[in-house]
Amino acid sequence: MLTDRFEADYLLETPIDPARAAETMAGEQSSGTFVAIPGETPELKSRAAARVVALDILERDVPGRSLPSNVPSPPHERITRARVTLSWPLANIGPSLPNLLATVAGNLFELKSASGLRILDIRLPAAFAAAYPGPRFGIAGTRRLAGVEGRPLIGTIIKPSVGLGPAATAALVDELCGAGIDFIKDDELQSDGPACPFDQRVAAVMAVIERHADRTGRKPMFAFNLTGDLDQMRRRHDTLLAHGATCLMASLNSVGLVGMIELGRFAQLPIHAHRNGWGYLSRHPMLGWSYVAWQKLWRLAGADHMHVNGLSNKFSETDDSVIASARECLTPMFADKPCTVMPVFSSGQTVRQAHGTYAALGSTDLLMTAGGGVMAHPDGVAAGVRSLREAWAAAIAGIPLAEHARTHPELGRALEIAA
Repeated sequence: MLTDRFEADYLLETPIDPARAAETMAGEQSSGTFVAIPGETPELKSRAAARVVALDILERDVPGRSLPSNVPSPPHERITRARVTLSWPLANIGPSLPNLLATVAGNLFELKSASGLRILDIRLPAAFAAAYPGPRFGIAGTRRLAGVEGRPLIGTIIKPSVGLGPAATAALVDELCGAGIDFIKDDELQSDGPACPFDQRVAAVMAVIERHADRTGRKPMFAFNLTGDLDQMRRRHDTLLAHGATCLMASLNSVGLVGMIELGRFAQLPIHAHRNGWGYLSRHPMLGWSYVAWQKLWRLAGADHMHVNGLSNKFSETDDSVIASARECLTPMFADKPCTVMPVFSSGQTVRQAHGTYAALGSTDLLMTAGGGVMAHPDGVAAGVRSLREAWAAAIAGIPLAEHARTHPELGRALEIAA
C-alpha cells in the first residue's frame, strides 16, 4: 500500500535506449530539466525527483515510429516498446487531482524521446481518498433510489438528441414511465438551448415522473444534463432538487476535472458521468490514456455512474476493452473507501448483448442504456423494456436466449430485428 508516494505505469515506445528515455520522463516531470542547473542538488533530487521503479522490455525492433516528430527517422532505426513505472513523492504536489494530472501526464506526450506513450494505470495513497468525496451514491445508492435489486438497471436515452421541446420530451418520458423503464437520460447534446430550456424541461419531465411514482410507488431515474459553467451547474442542480429529481448528468471532458470536483462536492444527487470525447484521449494504441487509469480521477472526484461503451458497439473499441473498463469500475480503489461506481453500457445495445455482458463481467451491477433496443421494438416501447429484462433474466439463469424467447414473445420479437 502506497503511503507517501504515487505511481503511474506507461506503455513507452522510444527510438533511444529505453532506460535513458525513462529517466528523461522522470526528470521532465519532477526536479530535472534537459541540462544540469544550479540548485538541483543531490539532497533536492533525493527528496523530490521522480524514480524509475520498473522497466520491462515488451518488444524490440518495432517497424517504425507510431507518432511523428520534428526529428527525422534515420535509416534502420531500432525502436523499442517497454512498460515503465514512475514513482513520485506525495510531498511534491500533495493530494491534489489537478496537480496529479499535470505530473503523470503533463509534457510527457510531447517528448522527442517518446515515439509513443500511453498511461496504463495510476496508484494513489490514501491521502487522496481523504481529500476527495468519491461517489456519494455509487451502486447501492443508485439501486435504492431506482428501486431495482438483483438485476441490471434498464435505461434509454431521449431521442432525437436535440429538437424536441419540453412538452414533447415529457410526452416521451410519459410513454417510457408507463413501460416500466428504470432509467432515462438526456442525450449529451441536450443542454439548455432555447428550443428546450433546462428549467422548463425539468418541470415538464418531473411532473410526469412524479405522477407515475404516485401510481407505482417507484420513481424512474432521469439524468438531466446540467453540463455548463460552475455557476450554471450549481443553479441547475438546485433546480433539480426543487423538482424532486433523483439524478443528474455531466459531460466529463466538457466540465473538466476541476468542474467535476466542485460538482462532486456540492451535488446531493447521483452523478451520471458521460465520457463523450473519450476517443480523442484513447483511440491511438500508443498515445493517451487507458480507461483503467483515466476513470480513477473521475471516481475520486465524485462520479457515481461511468460510461464504459458496450459489447458489439457502434464505435471502435473492442469487447475486451469494454469489459476491462467495467471491471475496473467495480474494483475498489482504497481499503477504507472503495469508490466503486456503476458501469454504464451503451452504444448499440440490444437483447443480444445481455448474455455476453453477464458472462464476461460476472455481475448485474450495471446500467444498460438502449436507444433503438427499447424504442424500435416492433410491438412498442413497453415490449422493448420487457424484452431487455427477459434477456437479462435468461442470462442470469443460464438459459439460452433463443430458448427463453420461445416462451417470452417480447424477447422473440426483439430478436427478429436485433442485429
